[in-house]
Amino acid sequence: MKIAVVGTGYVGLVTGTCFAETGNQVTCVDIDVRKVERLQKGEIPIYEPGLDVLFDRNVAEGRLVFTTNLAEGIKDAEVIFLALPTPPGEDGSADLKYILKVADDLGHILDKYAVIIDKSTVPVGTAEKVNAAIAANAKVKFDVVSNPEFLREGVAVEDFMKPDRVVVGTSSEKAKKVMEKLYAPLVRQGNPVIFMDERSAEMTKYAANSFLAMKITFMNEIANLCEKVGANVDDIRRGIGTDSRIGKRFLFAGIGYGGSCFPKDVQALAKTSKDYNYDFRILQSVMDVNDDQKKKLLPMVDNYFGGSLKDKTIAVWGLAFKPYTDDIREAPALENINALLEGGAKVTVYDPEAMTNVKSILGDKVTFCHTPYAALDDADALMIFTEWPQFRTPEFEKMGKLLKNKVVFDGRNLYELETMREMGYTYFSIGREKVVPA
Repeated sequence: MKIAVVGTGYVGLVTGTCFAETGNQVTCVDIDVRKVERLQKGEIPIYEPGLDVLFDRNVAEGRLVFTTNLAEGIKDAEVIFLALPTPPGEDGSADLKYILKVADDLGHILDKYAVIIDKSTVPVGTAEKVNAAIAANAKVKFDVVSNPEFLREGVAVEDFMKPDRVVVGTSSEKAKKVMEKLYAPLVRQGNPVIFMDERSAEMTKYAANSFLAMKITFMNEIANLCEKVGANVDDIRRGIGTDSRIGKRFLFAGIGYGGSCFPKDVQALAKTSKDYNYDFRILQSVMDVNDDQKKKLLPMVDNYFGGSLKDKTIAVWGLAFKPYTDDIREAPALENINALLEGGAKVTVYDPEAMTNVKSILGDKVTFCHTPYAALDDADALMIFTEWPQFRTPEFEKMGKLLKNKVVFDGRNLYELETMREMGYTYFSIGREKVVPA
């Protein structure tokens, strides 16, 4: 099939590359001239494991091309994906200006039937708005379909090529047949393509992400209570995760969720509820708890150092909101680093992928280190914000020699309490007892 993908952000680039991998001819369109030039040179602007291999192969074989010209990009396309930003406004609503602008442009240049697909996460009713924007100037028939993505950063390629399910919102039988053909190579093992109306598909994405955010937040609340009653949140996670009604995933306590999806989507669903005069109380609680949870470690650090961080050096491991990505949107690390700096501390940081992105925000306010151990050298304490695998099995003896104080504030519960006790560390984590050397 001939496919156009408008927008080469995270979703658009993964979508375009993966559909090219299944044999389609894909043209990705973006108004950012510099980004398109980089892509044409073979430079990928995001970090996503496995994407580079597919990207290089399909560019080399001519199935994946890039342009800034929308008319050129959609020429002869049977399917046109809209994978454009929908940033949250001040009231939490998703901003549709980019999508509706492209929809308006499409109305002027469509010259044959095409299926226009909303791939971005958009509020209920967006398909109707896109349809109206195109129809205002279109001289040919078209269909607008809602096809939300469920990609997890860090495993997005695998998620796309082997989806748990594909959700398609359409009331058109013609569009349905096109979507069945499009996704047939990806669901050969029997995973479902679930068809529904457009509004239900739009709501499905918000419902899924908000439920997962709620699950994370619930476990963080349990962890906070564990600290007060003397229970261990890891044991509780194992105790409830084996219940098939609950499941094992998204039960790890920590310092809250971040990233480009959960915060934005919970806010947007709350805004939709407000627009329809429904008091979705649990969503506000999820947002409130998560805001507090991100700062969970700061009182522990402050108390340990007697209420003053002046002239203290704090080492930070992990800047991305999760491992296997360079995405720092809503990352807990940033909020904590800013608080440490405001408190008078010096901060040294290490992350395998996200330091360039953070440097564009913080500049020389922090010291960027080339290894995790370099960040520890002569630091007064270590704080951990991202559960990168390389942080899970460090050389504890080497760490102890580099740190002024053998103290770790772990926002991701990476280490066993007994291990830290044996190694002589003072160890703070989430929902578990504090470890103090004997």
